[in-house]
Amino acid sequence: MIVPVILSGGSGTRLWPLSRKLHPKQFINLVNETTLFQDTILRLPKDVAEPLIICNEEHRFLAAEQLREIGKKTKGIILESEGRNTAPAVALAALQFINKGEDPILLVLSADHLIKNIEAFHQSITIASELAENNKLITFGVVPNKAETGYGYIEANINNTDDYYSIKSFTEKPNQKNAKKYLDSGNYLWNSGMFMFKTSVYLNELEKFEPEILSACKKSYTAENIDSDFIRI
Repeated sequence: MIVPVILSGGSGTRLWPLSRKLHPKQFINLVNETTLFQDTILRLPKDVAEPLIICNEEHRFLAAEQLREIGKKTKGIILESEGRNTAPAVALAALQFINKGEDPILLVLSADHLIKNIEAFHQSITIASELAENNKLITFGVVPNKAETGYGYIEANINNTDDYYSIKSFTEKPNQKNAKKYLDSGNYLWNSGMFMFKTSVYLNELEKFEPEILSACKKSYTAENIDSDFIRI
């Protein structure tokens, strides 16, 4: 089973005044009649499970109403009292399943992405799911078309025969000189911030490399409060 985990906690302040703290970009209509948040859910493959949503406490009714508008149900909406980075947010989602004795494959997606080639997106998910079944951790890369300094980069063993590549290193937002070098080399991809892995595999890796984060997330569940579809952490 593949469970999408939709990270919807961004504040959207960098797109002010169009996007505001109480109405961030993922919840507004930027490119069509639906919001980026709604588009993220609508383009999911039909054979995946209902998504688990993670958002800020102050955006809970926005998320719930926009789900209602497109007729989509979820496995719940985890509410963060304060914004967290990707690792702890995904850990909270993973613990939600492990604590129930479940170990699904998690498809971690951002709620503010614009993806035009849906067929290629679905093909990538299919390839990644086969790898995740074999306990691999997958990150989705984007082929760069310019020396962009605002994105993270993935150095990979890229060749023309495989549908996936092993990762050599990550670089976060390089300077212009290095971004140009990465682009020219053909061995780098933009880091999309989309991931796939088994729940247990992710938690085991987090325990190994960032045990403090996992410990804090486990403690937060002692204060878990479920109110209808909302799960307050």
